[in-house]
Amino acid sequence: MRPPERTRRILLVTPVFHGYWRAIRDALQARGHTVVVHCYDASANLRQRVQNKVVHEIPGTAPARSAQREICDRALAALRDSRPDALLVVKADLLGERWWQAVADARVPTVLWLYDELARIDYSLETLREIDSIVSYSPRDVARLQAEGIDATYLPDGFDSLAGFVPRPTPAATFVGARYPVRERLMRKLADAGIPVKAFGREWSRHPWDIARTRQFTNPGIPTGPDLPRSDYYGVMAGSLAALNIHGDDHDGFTMRTFEAPGVGGLHLVDRADVDRYYDVGTETLVFTSPEELVDHVARARKEPRWANAIREAGKARTLAEHTLVHRMGTVVARWR
Repeated sequence: MRPPERTRRILLVTPVFHGYWRAIRDALQARGHTVVVHCYDASANLRQRVQNKVVHEIPGTAPARSAQREICDRALAALRDSRPDALLVVKADLLGERWWQAVADARVPTVLWLYDELARIDYSLETLREIDSIVSYSPRDVARLQAEGIDATYLPDGFDSLAGFVPRPTPAATFVGARYPVRERLMRKLADAGIPVKAFGREWSRHPWDIARTRQFTNPGIPTGPDLPRSDYYGVMAGSLAALNIHGDDHDGFTMRTFEAPGVGGLHLVDRADVDRYYDVGTETLVFTSPEELVDHVARARKEPRWANAIREAGKARTLAEHTLVHRMGTVVARWR
């Protein structure tokens, strides 16, 4: 049984990002804490939608700097009004130096959670040195930060075990996420082998609005679906013939999908052999190191559902026992000093 933690009033400052703010909030509340949430890139009105678009699409310009100041102002108001005992900041490179100076002045125990590689986030080492504690999903970045004398800890992603979902029977190997060339090639390889496939996400979607906003004019040549709310794609993974998790070569951390696919009871197929630090390969999850091996795994799942179901059940049990976001928040809580 988990020992009781000191109850805190936590301010969670986070991007909207597929509603993961709810998952983090719920995990902290499940551990007994009170949580106030500020989504710094929320688009509650047209002005805020325009500000977010300007900041991301024309960074460094005068309109972008003006929008960034207003976004930071709203975060500063949340910090002032909530009077937190502890602060969990997720990514937040958009907020800038003025935000971090205010956090330092407030003297609130703070953890910064980075769910992406530093190479894709706008932080200087000088800024990171001033933050109480950093947790990152990237082992490579943690090693780099520690070598620089920065307080950094590895924190893998996890499964939102508190989210409700309904399995959606989908007799296909599915992929949910961004459309990258390596992912497209693997999905086509499966389709060419006679295995039904379906990819979900706005970059895959053939809806005219999605094509216009993503500029993905070429058809991937496989069945596709739109961007899905998280509860819906949990249902898709749970009901799929197989749930694919394709990282490619540019990630050294494991995505949320690594824990979500087995967590919902999906047959998880991942392209990373080092997933064995979390799951027993072959009994709790499946690894593929080539397109041919991927085809073989999915073909066997079609022919041997009892074999596939045993892996589903074991992977789900392991996830719920060790890899939920409630578990992960224990690491965050321990960093508040």
